[in-house]
Amino acid sequence: MVATRNIVLLLLCITVVAPIVLYTDRLGTFKYPFAEQEFIEDVTAFAVNTADSGHLNLLPQETSTALKEPIGVVYAEDTTNTKNLPHGLHFAKPGEHVSARVLSATNEEGQIKGENPIKLVTDGIKQGNQSSYLEKADITGDSVNGEDAIDVDDNDGKLAKSSHASDQASETMDTKQEQQHTESSSKVNKKGPILLATDKQNDQIPSDARVRQLKDQLIQAKVYLSLQAVRNSPHLTRELRLRVKEVSRTLGDVSKDSDLPRNANERMKSMEQTLMKGRQVQNDCADAVKKLRAMLHSTEEQLRVHKKQTLFLTQLTAKTLPKGLHCLPLRLTTEYYSLNTSQQQFPNQQKLEDPRLYHYAIFSDNILATAVVVSSTVAHAKDTSKHVFHIVTDRLNYAAMRMWFLVNPPQKATIQVQNIEDFTWLNSSYSPVLKQLGSPSMIDYYFKTHRASSDSNLKFRNPKYLSILNHLRFYLPEIFPKLNKVLFLDDDVVVQKDLTGLWSIDLKGNINGAVETCGESFHRFDRYLNFSNPLVTKNFDPCACGWAYGMNVFDLVQWKRQNITEVYHNWQKLNHDRQLWKLGTLPPGLITFWKRTFPLHRSWHVLGLGYNPNINQKEIERAAVIHYNGNMKPWLEISIPKFRGHWTKYVDYDLVYLRECNINP
Repeated sequence: MVATRNIVLLLLCITVVAPIVLYTDRLGTFKYPFAEQEFIEDVTAFAVNTADSGHLNLLPQETSTALKEPIGVVYAEDTTNTKNLPHGLHFAKPGEHVSARVLSATNEEGQIKGENPIKLVTDGIKQGNQSSYLEKADITGDSVNGEDAIDVDDNDGKLAKSSHASDQASETMDTKQEQQHTESSSKVNKKGPILLATDKQNDQIPSDARVRQLKDQLIQAKVYLSLQAVRNSPHLTRELRLRVKEVSRTLGDVSKDSDLPRNANERMKSMEQTLMKGRQVQNDCADAVKKLRAMLHSTEEQLRVHKKQTLFLTQLTAKTLPKGLHCLPLRLTTEYYSLNTSQQQFPNQQKLEDPRLYHYAIFSDNILATAVVVSSTVAHAKDTSKHVFHIVTDRLNYAAMRMWFLVNPPQKATIQVQNIEDFTWLNSSYSPVLKQLGSPSMIDYYFKTHRASSDSNLKFRNPKYLSILNHLRFYLPEIFPKLNKVLFLDDDVVVQKDLTGLWSIDLKGNINGAVETCGESFHRFDRYLNFSNPLVTKNFDPCACGWAYGMNVFDLVQWKRQNITEVYHNWQKLNHDRQLWKLGTLPPGLITFWKRTFPLHRSWHVLGLGYNPNINQKEIERAAVIHYNGNMKPWLEISIPKFRGHWTKYVDYDLVYLRECNINP
């Protein structure tokens, strides 16, 4: 009887003691009766900020951010109470509950012989301020492993105690997970851009995601249609062609998902199902890759051709005179010759040679453009009676130009219109450029089609380079022999402020006052001159700052004293074969006025309105003169729309001549 009782008691003891031995590791490793050590023995895994340190290999880590159902793991009773825990270290739930629960039991022998590995890890945590991998997560912005991580404070090495029996935890798991997820989310919102904030950014769907997907499907379908294996299946071919038509009709000109029709998703699914059939028929990727490469090469070639065509058409448009501007001089010329001689004269001709007045030089064959330059200048002049405009044009537009200003006088300002044919001193024996413009090589360069394709820069074939009007700027002392200072204006500028202050600027012995153009959008001497030629290399600096024609103050007294016209002639003779520079007036201007140019403040002259749509609006508003240099002139349909208004406001489209020629804003 006693023996039976002893056996029963022994079995009861074994039944009670065995779970304790299996589910705890305190019997083997409990050495320090501290709250910290008691917590350490129960912690199963932790994760350190992975952006700042490597993985800890002692313990298993949870690498997934998804919530998994843990069994027999430790949960925090109050994860929000982390103010005493150092930031940057975060504990996560283990992925394998069995190894977590019996960590010490499975490695008991090794832990008895040596130090506790968890103890080594937590001792390292206490020195977190000195280690590189314990930087604060709210500073680095790095994410943590697990949404229910426990933060640790750098200022305190103590870890918050959290323990629960595994059986009780499994019963309340769902409730605690929701609480921990909510609390962790609130911590993320308070502390900075960590995991959840990053996920929200990554979850933002582009506004054209479905449009891109449809386009990708369209490309895939076209590739399949070109493959032999698919073409051998008539039914699949018909289906693919039908899907291509449907998707193409769905896309149209749509650029964002909100503009897609309601049936876009259905057609996307139908296309995907058809593409799956194509993949089953053509399971070899080699043919598809070859076809895609061929399509890419073909597309690049088409793009190159289209760019070349666009450049050619732009240059052609810039060289073409609109019908209205062709009609205007014809209409004005007819009216001019119907006037008697007395009606054809301008008033105040005695002011033309008065050096005390403000004199402007404009050389142009464009009547409407010249009218805008004059009207915009007069509109901002303080005393219009002191302003004199000297306009030089060609024989075809001479009568029309005079008629325009006779009908539309610029308030009290004085107008002079001259015909370039009347400058008898300007001939090929005096001017090298005139001799070159009439040479057979120049004619061949411009008018032989087999030579036209040899020059990559089409802009040099613009007829303006054949016009001597473009080169009159180098003969100002000969045109105005009695004037001391002249302001030169191009016909594609608009004046926005009073310019009389330019006459009072001291050029310090220089001849040309101009705005330099060596900023971000412009170039230096090496852009305009051929520095492979030793003559250019010897005399000029390739990094020298260039300047702009369009609004220039010329000191004619210094011009005559330094004999600048002869300098220009000498360089033109040296460039008879166009080896020093191409055509145009800016390169010879840079050479002629080398070290003779005074830089003006850039607010006097803002360039680029004829080619650069990104000019700052504030710069335009502050500028005294804005310049539509480039192909997109404001009187052409290809002009930049947002800049066109600065020019059109000085044109009265109600004038009878403009209405008759159908010239509209």
